[in-house]
Amino acid sequence: MDFSMLGLSPRLVAKLAQQGITDPTPIQRKAMPHAMDGRDVMGLAQTGTGKTAAFGLPLIHALTHPGERPAPKRVRALILAPTRELAKQIRDTLADYAQGTPLKIGLVVGGAGINAQIQRLARGTDLLVATPGRLIDLLDRRAVELSDARYLVLDEADQMLDLGFIHALRRIAPLLPRERQTMLFSATMPKQMAELASAYLTDPVRVETAPPGKPIDKIDQGLHYVGAQADKARLLAEYLDAHRDELALVFARTKHGAERLMKGLVAQGFAAVSIHGNKSQGQRERAIRAFTAGEMRVLVATDVAARGIDIAGIAHVYNYDLPNVADNYVHRIGRTARAGRSGRAVAFCAPDETGELRDIEKLIGKAIPVIGGTPHAVERKGKVKPGGGRARPAGGRRRARGKPQGRRAA
Repeated sequence: MDFSMLGLSPRLVAKLAQQGITDPTPIQRKAMPHAMDGRDVMGLAQTGTGKTAAFGLPLIHALTHPGERPAPKRVRALILAPTRELAKQIRDTLADYAQGTPLKIGLVVGGAGINAQIQRLARGTDLLVATPGRLIDLLDRRAVELSDARYLVLDEADQMLDLGFIHALRRIAPLLPRERQTMLFSATMPKQMAELASAYLTDPVRVETAPPGKPIDKIDQGLHYVGAQADKARLLAEYLDAHRDELALVFARTKHGAERLMKGLVAQGFAAVSIHGNKSQGQRERAIRAFTAGEMRVLVATDVAARGIDIAGIAHVYNYDLPNVADNYVHRIGRTARAGRSGRAVAFCAPDETGELRDIEKLIGKAIPVIGGTPHAVERKGKVKPGGGRARPAGGRRRARGKPQGRRAA
């Protein structure tokens, strides 16, 4: 099956071919026929599998009709994304697909000047990509009107829930027509997702390419135990030194931790940059451009800041700190092995992160292969057992011997 068989216009098919895209991915093959038919769609697929095209191409096809133009301040289609980086990535991708058409594809996100966004919206927008917070600001200023928007897409909907955007969504959705097409895409399926779907989708078609929450098979996962949090910086440098010419994405839990880690890597001679909530939008964009271009080889990021990074050349992902939310592990390692490539993901586990590790392994349905260090002993309540030795967690399963030491750095 190729894209012409999915009902796309010849112009769109030719545009994709120019970009070397000829064969639809599994999520595109499953979701696009329903999207082209105007059905509401609930799509579940891992990151890096082509979800943006799965909803973006049908939208561009539907919006490209001779003589149809948006009125001033009006929007014909709305895509909501949880972070600035993801929103920009979606806008850039769709702008490439729509090149050569009269479609106006807009972007409104925080961290950028709101007055310039108001001026652009005043001319009307065919397809608007937005973060919920900035869109609410613009609605409050009466700078945009959603009553003409016949299409609504919620991308990375699970992250919208995690980031507390459900309240913004409850305010935004009623401003669109009741008669509309709504599509929801996600990599994981938390319990609230069913409630979200029932509230905003009408008789949706559910499509999925793998069980929700499962990372893609082409990612080579590994787990390295460390005796203390303070040991991680040395260990990371050893790993990075083995592939200095390849792109590596490193996840830290906090903004300050990410910045401190990046500066430490630079001091050791690594070409590293960081993105996190304390960076301005311009700083974050410059860092991502330098990383994408290969001028910088290591990008240190927090979960929220890294959402939406779609760089095909990322060969390695390091979970320097394990995420507090297990679903984020799937999102993190999904930054590698994109567009059919393979990749490697290594997680470091300090003694006080064994609870997070158990949650991750429960989510993905298997143990992460141990590639280094000594497994930590665990008590029944999930705490590290002082002095190591044998301990049994709840359920009677044995944990491997180990002697943890140290404590988590602030």
